[in-house]
Amino acid sequence: MKRVLMAGLAAACLATSAFGQPIDRHALVSRHDVRLTAVDPSSPLMVGNGQIGFTADITGLQTFPEAYSKIAPLLTEAQWAWHAFPNPNHYTYADGTVPIDVRGSKQPYAYMADWNEGEKRPALLWLRENPHRFSLGRVALDLRDKAGKPARFEDLKQTEQTLDLWTGILTSRFTYDGETVTVRTRVHPTLDMIVVDVDSALVEQGRLKLSVKFPGVSKTLNPDPSDWDHPELHTTKVTGEGATRLDVSRQLDETRYVAALQADRAVDFTAAGPHAFVVAPKAKGRALGLEVAFSRAPLPKQLPTVTLADQATRAHWKRYWTQGAAVDFSGSTDPRAAELERRVVLSQYLMALNGAGEVPPQEEGLFSNSWNGKFHLEMHAWHAGHFALWNKPEYLERSLPWYVSHLKDAKARAASHGVKGAWWPKMVGPDGVDSPSKVSPFIMWQQPHPIWMSELIWRDKPTKATLAKYGQLVSETADLLASFPHKDDRGRFILGPPIIPVQENYDPLTTFNPAFELEYYRWGLEKAQQWRTRAGLKRKPEWDAVIKGLAPLATKDGLYLPAESGPDFWKVAKSAACSKHAVDPKCMNRDHPSFLMAYGLIPGKADPETMRRTLRAVETDWDLRQTWGWDYPMVAMTAARLGEPDKAVDWLFYEAKNNKFGVSGMTPRVHQDEHAQAFVPSTVVSGGQIVPAGEAVGPDGPGYRRAAETYFPSNGSLLAAVAMMAGGWDGSKGPTPGFPKDGKWTVKAEGFKPLP
Repeated sequence: MKRVLMAGLAAACLATSAFGQPIDRHALVSRHDVRLTAVDPSSPLMVGNGQIGFTADITGLQTFPEAYSKIAPLLTEAQWAWHAFPNPNHYTYADGTVPIDVRGSKQPYAYMADWNEGEKRPALLWLRENPHRFSLGRVALDLRDKAGKPARFEDLKQTEQTLDLWTGILTSRFTYDGETVTVRTRVHPTLDMIVVDVDSALVEQGRLKLSVKFPGVSKTLNPDPSDWDHPELHTTKVTGEGATRLDVSRQLDETRYVAALQADRAVDFTAAGPHAFVVAPKAKGRALGLEVAFSRAPLPKQLPTVTLADQATRAHWKRYWTQGAAVDFSGSTDPRAAELERRVVLSQYLMALNGAGEVPPQEEGLFSNSWNGKFHLEMHAWHAGHFALWNKPEYLERSLPWYVSHLKDAKARAASHGVKGAWWPKMVGPDGVDSPSKVSPFIMWQQPHPIWMSELIWRDKPTKATLAKYGQLVSETADLLASFPHKDDRGRFILGPPIIPVQENYDPLTTFNPAFELEYYRWGLEKAQQWRTRAGLKRKPEWDAVIKGLAPLATKDGLYLPAESGPDFWKVAKSAACSKHAVDPKCMNRDHPSFLMAYGLIPGKADPETMRRTLRAVETDWDLRQTWGWDYPMVAMTAARLGEPDKAVDWLFYEAKNNKFGVSGMTPRVHQDEHAQAFVPSTVVSGGQIVPAGEAVGPDGPGYRRAAETYFPSNGSLLAAVAMMAGGWDGSKGPTPGFPKDGKWTVKAEGFKPLP
């Protein structure tokens, strides 16, 4: 193993040494700075630090939310900012479960057969909705015309905006009433603090001030949880006021947090309602700096100045870009190279903001809410695993300890199902409580993730400290992987029923042996055994029995089946009624072609030639209109491991609604109308009100429903795939093995860690 790992590291180093000079990282990053001269309704830009995210409009603040799409709210969300509606009926997790027969044993699953069940069982609604993310506040310009009336968006002229990726600073300029306004926005790297400075003659004229408002929490939590219409439902209390600083405490039901507004010179803090303040300088001058800090704990009595915060932000982002891996495609003649580089650089920026916090991120990060802002643990590997491959393990390690802190809960969940170890839920908040769903309780491919992510940390830091920190997590997770499978009448260990594969359009009560899950459980158990030997312990015989006894991947007509329970899958998929057009319910060839991950994301025991034929079948018969943004890089990883680098690049650029990287680097989440409701249920809120979600928004054309303007697993999987293609994997040969050697690709790569 050590020889293989060192060979992969050597290959990564050779990729740079072959070109002599190290990558000019400043040039690499800066050539992809985001520049706008007009509003892109789908792409307001973000600044943040991984713990807090601030989404800004064309003014650099949150002044004109109406200029953006309804699913691109201008929010200020933090990884720690969670709220729950009152629970007068004292619902507990048990109230959201139903007994499911599992081989003669009744087991509790948080299952709802239909979304409308919530109307009859209100516990389902409360448990699904709570806790949820909320927006901490809105920081905006208070811009007035000469008569004192609020400025209209259409009166702004000569708008321009630049996101300087190297510094993390957003600079916005426009003219209003003939005067230029310049706004610089950034977020402090270690404090959850928005830092703003404004320069304009309008400040001196008293027509440009800064506004800070605090919203309540709306019963329609997605995509915008902000409630501006019920001020009586929350409180804002001034706890301190000085010449340059205002402190407030906030309460929304049982949720409490504090905020501080600190100016860089003497100002007036004027209340503009029960939850709003306007900040204006006392003395003449065209410049005004303001910091708005949020915290769940008391804030420091003295916050850094705007100047010091600016310096800290610049230093943080320089460190982010100069440490770890980098890949440079300049010099390539393939016309797609520059676009790939842009997507990679912007994805690195976005994932540092949205995927590197203290808890696993939600699919829309800190940009907007989906699924009530809860995180999906099956997506955590895509959101954050790439950090370790890019030699930035500390960013993955911000959220990985969440599992360690919830081992007790996970073990209790496993025990309730009569199995050992730690059972990780699918859709949760920071409390780790599973959410009722038609699908979530039966998803099981997230179970090996803690082992996969811990292994990536080990490969970056093969130390006793790593073994001590994550050893129990690996062991308890492996105990679940070994005890969840059961023997069938042929003596094989099998998975399910009940189970739903990664490809979520399966009946949980009849499905068994999904291909990727089988291989991932086998791989996870073998890795866990290696962790034992690294710690000087003997292999566990019961784990070895499952490794040896797990059913092989099922095949039919020379192709891998997505699940053994569907032997006619490819026959139906290749029929005229279903091929490339999986609209009829019998057509299962849509959603994630996840079986490909059995020889892509992991180096499973799959036969390469059978997997190659299966990949060809996906190319010819899968309805790729109905896939998700992370699917295309995922398939690229399989193509790369099969030795098809040209196909790998093609998959990165597959033309699909969900594989379009906008000006900010975000990809949308778009569904076909026929199946949108399965993945985008109506938002059912307290009181039984059903609010349609995922309306036809955006430029996707007839027949499609845009549910979100961003879907960060797309960015994370792209970074994982490019890391694999540039840095290699165990057993790969030569530098940048995932890119074609056709003379069109000039790839400089440095610092990558190979994929297992």
